[in-house]
Amino acid sequence: MPHLIGTRIILREYQLEDLPHIREWVNDYEVTNNLHDVFLFPNTVYETEAFLKSMIEGTSGSKGFVIADKAALSYIGQIDLHQIDYRNRNAVLGIVIGKKDYWGMGYGQEAITLLEHFVFNTLNFNRLELDVYEYNERAYHSYLKCGFKEEGRMRQKLFRDGRYWDVIKMSILKEEYEELFCK
Repeated sequence: MPHLIGTRIILREYQLEDLPHIREWVNDYEVTNNLHDVFLFPNTVYETEAFLKSMIEGTSGSKGFVIADKAALSYIGQIDLHQIDYRNRNAVLGIVIGKKDYWGMGYGQEAITLLEHFVFNTLNFNRLELDVYEYNERAYHSYLKCGFKEEGRMRQKLFRDGRYWDVIKMSILKEEYEELFCK
């Protein structure tokens, strides 16, 4: 895939050199608590290497990019498309800013906006969706700023920290993206 160039970041291909950066966050509860249940148990070096290898070789069902600092091309996080449906023109977005020094500074929003442009203008998809946990208010508000709309809630679907939480389904359609960003 091509590099997608933003103001402060580049979305670039995965590289073997990204392994130590991914390993920094992959077992960090503060990061993974907002991610899929695959991170409930410790992630082994082998599992991380297998994931990275599948992304590099293109053998994963997912496609994605590393979010990298524009100047140094160094790893900040990653943004991926899962459950890609080329026939119906949609996919599920997954994002993580693994370097906590970059949290709350708009890097995730910039990465999502770059990916939206790619998804809607290059892939010609019609829909991009995601799930966000009810307690992840920072991410929820970020997704709203990127044009995502709440479609519904799966009530008390997630159990974390001794209680049940809603999982919020959000999406953005191509026409909504164009209305917001292509005027």
